[in-house]
Amino acid sequence: MPGQLEFERPIEELTKKLDEVRAFMRQHGIDLSQEVARLEAELEQVRARVYGELTPWQRVQIARQPGRPTTLDYIRGLCSEFIELHGDRNFRDDPAVIGGIGLADGRPVTVIGTQKGRDTKENVYRNFGMAHPEGYRKALRLMKQAEKFGRPVVLFIDTAGAYPGMSAEERGQSEAIARNLLEMAGLRVPTVSFVTGEGGSGGALGLGLTDRIYVLEYAWYSVIAPESAAAILWKDSTQGPRAAELMRIGARDLVELGVADGMIREPVGGAQKNPQEMVARVAEQALSALRELAQKPLEQLLAERYDKYRQMGIYSES
Repeated sequence: MPGQLEFERPIEELTKKLDEVRAFMRQHGIDLSQEVARLEAELEQVRARVYGELTPWQRVQIARQPGRPTTLDYIRGLCSEFIELHGDRNFRDDPAVIGGIGLADGRPVTVIGTQKGRDTKENVYRNFGMAHPEGYRKALRLMKQAEKFGRPVVLFIDTAGAYPGMSAEERGQSEAIARNLLEMAGLRVPTVSFVTGEGGSGGALGLGLTDRIYVLEYAWYSVIAPESAAAILWKDSTQGPRAAELMRIGARDLVELGVADGMIREPVGGAQKNPQEMVARVAEQALSALRELAQKPLEQLLAERYDKYRQMGIYSES
């Protein structure tokens, strides 16, 4: 099975056996419905056990699975109409960041997100969802445009991190992300973001300083990827599973720590198992959050956003 993970092998073997029994029934006209029912029940039990006992590292692996919905999928699910806008008006357009204006529940919204590809060719074009400075500047241009016209902003995050290449550094990668953080903190419209897969480092944070942030069940959100953290802490990137355990980067931990406002349940096995259902769940949550935030006076919205980020983290003095 493409994209099959090692811990999913028992599910794969049972699924294969069930398919073989069904094919045998069709081919020979023999009634094996009892055996099929037994295997189906066993398969459900195995699925529940495997996905109910996932380690933090296994959740990271699911977040990286091909076939998970992309930002474009979520935009199509949320918006009845969508016009993509291009360019940062400074250097060029960045295909790793999608942005534009859509109609969500009949209301104009600005939608922005990092975009990964479906295959190698598209991933190369999208730079594997790793944005350049012009991607963040395009996002900021669209957010400021939304502020001018009073449109709420919905953002989708799925990136291993901002592009770390020399060309990006030469064009001010860190400044572009920092500028987004500063401007998003005071943006005078409601903002909602979703971490749909990987939420890596400043690359994710540059689109994530919002009034509400929701994380999909198997997504992760952290200042650094587990392998990179392991390479720094223990000089060994293969210690990624150990780092993932210690870093508390999963959805439930993020909600508990107050970093995320909520977790969105995924279909059994991950969003890639039923992309249509996942897109519908995210769209429902986005509309619900936008309706809630629209009821708040602007000054209250800004004050609550300020308090939200001031309260994150714990420090002690000795």
